[in-house]
Amino acid sequence: MTPQAVHLGIYDTMSDWEVGYVTAHINKRDWQRRPGRYRVVTVGATTEPVTTMGGLRVAPDITLDELSPDASAMLILAGSETWGPTNSGANTAFADAARRFLDAGVPVAAICGATLGLAAAGLLDDREHTSNAAQFVAFAPRYAGAAHYRDEPVVVDRGLITATGTAPVAFARSIFDALDLYAPDVADAWFDLYGTGDPAAFFRLEQAAR
Repeated sequence: MTPQAVHLGIYDTMSDWEVGYVTAHINKRDWQRRPGRYRVVTVGATTEPVTTMGGLRVAPDITLDELSPDASAMLILAGSETWGPTNSGANTAFADAARRFLDAGVPVAAICGATLGLAAAGLLDDREHTSNAAQFVAFAPRYAGAAHYRDEPVVVDRGLITATGTAPVAFARSIFDALDLYAPDVADAWFDLYGTGDPAAFFRLEQAAR
C-alpha cells in the first residue's frame, strides 16, 4: 500500500522542534521495519530550500501550487518569525491553503506562530482554539475569535488542531489521534513516555506496539 501524504508547510525560520515528534513518528517504520500508512511531504511557496530556525536547510518536495486537499491526509503548519504581525503577508498563501483544506473537510494542525496566521485569516473566528497566549493571538489583524479562545495546550475543533508552542508533544499526540496512527493503548504509552517522562511507559510502548 502506498503511504498517504501528510503535508508539512516549510518556510524560512520555521520552528523545526515544534514538529520534530510529528515528522519522526509519522515517517517511522514499524517494529518489523515495514513502512507506515503515511509519509511526510514538505510544501514550500517555491522550490527554493528554506532555512529553519535551527539552521537546517530543507528543500520542499512540492510547491503550494501543487498542493491539493484531495491528495492529503492533513496539512501541518509550524511557527516561524514570518507569521508575526510585522510579516503578516509572508505566509498568507499557507493560511489560504489551510482554508482550502478545512473547507474540503481535511484536517489542519497549527502550532505557535502559525495560529497567529490562521487568526489573521479569520479561521479562528468561529472555532475553539488555543495559541501561545490570548494576548499573543490578539496581535493578529482582524482577529475576532477571542470568545472561542481556550487556555489549553492543545484544542481540537471541527478538523482544526491548534497548540501553544510549548506543547509539541501534546500537539503530536493530537495529530496522531486525528490520523488514527496508533491504537489507543500505544498512543497512551507514547504520550506517557514523551510527555511525562515515565520510564515505565517505554516498556508499555514496546509491548503495545508489538
